[in-house]
Amino acid sequence: MHNTVQNLVNIENKIKSNLSNLQINNLPKIIAVSKTFKIEKILPLIEYGHVHFGENKVQEAIDKWTEIKSKNSNIKLHMIGKLQTNKVKFAVKLFDFIHTVDNEKLAKKIADEQIKINKKITIFIQVNIGNEEQKSGVNKKELSKLIFYCKKINLDIAGLMCIPPIHSETSKYFKEMNLLNKDFSFLELSMGMSSDYISASENLATYLRIGSSIFGKRS
Repeated sequence: MHNTVQNLVNIENKIKSNLSNLQINNLPKIIAVSKTFKIEKILPLIEYGHVHFGENKVQEAIDKWTEIKSKNSNIKLHMIGKLQTNKVKFAVKLFDFIHTVDNEKLAKKIADEQIKINKKITIFIQVNIGNEEQKSGVNKKELSKLIFYCKKINLDIAGLMCIPPIHSETSKYFKEMNLLNKDFSFLELSMGMSSDYISASENLATYLRIGSSIFGKRS
């Protein structure tokens, strides 16, 4: 078994065992965050049957995934990086999920591009859960307004997404996100990375974005 596949299996088993001990039935999907990694490193996971992959740059994703996705219709590609409005038309063509919608201008652009090519993207709204000035995401106070707008323009909002402050007790932010997600009756919740996916899964994340724990350190 290739080491990336072994790493994925180990992570899945760790999550299953922990959630089983806590009597939580919610088993999250793992997005293998393949940004910066060459396709040779990703192919063993595809051959193993893994379907969810994450990229954070549109051009890199186009170069890497266009051909593979044309041959593997079951692969689901997730945009997990900041999305510029001038890249939206390319992103809508290639990606199945966008996790980083945080303003009306971006939402409107996605809605317009979807209509042009008759494709529905699954959307997550990124919340700036730690109120960090340097970080993307909608402020909690503005969240309901943005959700209302997105629904009005017919975007398919699956749930909320966050990147908690680094070097912090992430579990308290995950708890807050879980409550927020429930407040809006969303079914999906995107949170948790290599360093904190266990805590995220305990707080009912349904999508975990895991990179280095699967692929190794980025050079």
